[in-house]
Amino acid sequence: MIVAGEASGDIYGADLVQKAFSLDSSLDFFGIGGSRMREAGVKILVDSAEIAVMGLIEVLKHFDVISAAFLKLKKLLQQDPPELLILIDYPGFNLRLAKVAKKAGVKILYYISPKVWAWKAGRIRKIAATVSKMAVIFPFELPLYEKAGVPVSFVGHPMLDLVDVAMNREEAVTSFALDPSRKTVGLFPGSRRSEIERILPAIVAAAELLHRRFPDLQFVMPLASTLREEDIRPHLCGTGILPIITTQRIHDLIRGCDAIISVSGTVTLEIALVGTPMVIIYKLAPLTYQVASRVVKIKHIGLCNIVADRSIVKELVQDQATPEAIADEITMILSNETYRTTMNAELLSIRAKLGGGGAALRTASLALDLINNKQDRV
Repeated sequence: MIVAGEASGDIYGADLVQKAFSLDSSLDFFGIGGSRMREAGVKILVDSAEIAVMGLIEVLKHFDVISAAFLKLKKLLQQDPPELLILIDYPGFNLRLAKVAKKAGVKILYYISPKVWAWKAGRIRKIAATVSKMAVIFPFELPLYEKAGVPVSFVGHPMLDLVDVAMNREEAVTSFALDPSRKTVGLFPGSRRSEIERILPAIVAAAELLHRRFPDLQFVMPLASTLREEDIRPHLCGTGILPIITTQRIHDLIRGCDAIISVSGTVTLEIALVGTPMVIIYKLAPLTYQVASRVVKIKHIGLCNIVADRSIVKELVQDQATPEAIADEITMILSNETYRTTMNAELLSIRAKLGGGGAALRTASLALDLINNKQDRV
């Protein structure tokens, strides 16, 4: 059984499944994921698009759907347990499921750690009580789990293998039927419907301001596997902003952009690995933000800044994420060559901090070891 509750987990899960099949073609995968995991050969029992929400208010709104998904997997774990449960991030759901699996005698591999270094450090105790093996993707996570007595391996970051762009900027722009002589700005609104509702209006309003400042600007927008165009289109109607919307070749799309407005999330690390300058924004429901601001214990929200342990990219959070502030930062990137090239170089330096490639293959090997070694803990 494999569970990935969000778009980034769907990407990582698909890569992991493909690598696992390359090691043992007789494996059978089923669980929660999206279109990429389905294409990789996973029998999808619940589509991750149905449960991809973040924040207290959003979870409450989707409680019935999330609860039904949990009960479906709980019943399977109890009545027809698999040889292994692989959990990918999504801790609010997955740590509860791990408790069920533990009682059912199922071994558990957790890939992509909950962000215990950012908040809810007490989750390490829950992990220690249930998880058979942690596969962590950041080097600074390793000592946290070792100290807690959790069997752990640092596998490297899976995005290092997934971000591979051979095109230059002009080739990438042309491949999306855009004009390479014009500046291109990426609008990256996130992968959750709640993010679209809450953040996309500010992104589109910023794009309108930018279009007035730079009339020749052209815009592009990736569409996550957890979203449909119908989720996006209502926010664009009547704005005059008509971006190229695509689900394909996101890394080529990133390479073709001169600057990107991005919601905080895994995609910011993808952008960093390509080296495209960006501004990172995020907004939560007011109540959720009040709670989060009291418990989150890190200085940055963007993965590129977290890995670098300093501010490489400007972050605009909650009330700071106004259309004017967003547009001003993109204007600085487009207009100031020194600012742009410095950010590009600093973003590209992040790759060296993430270990080598091969994360998915290493994790697949850990999965097979757990299946085949009957003495590993349950």
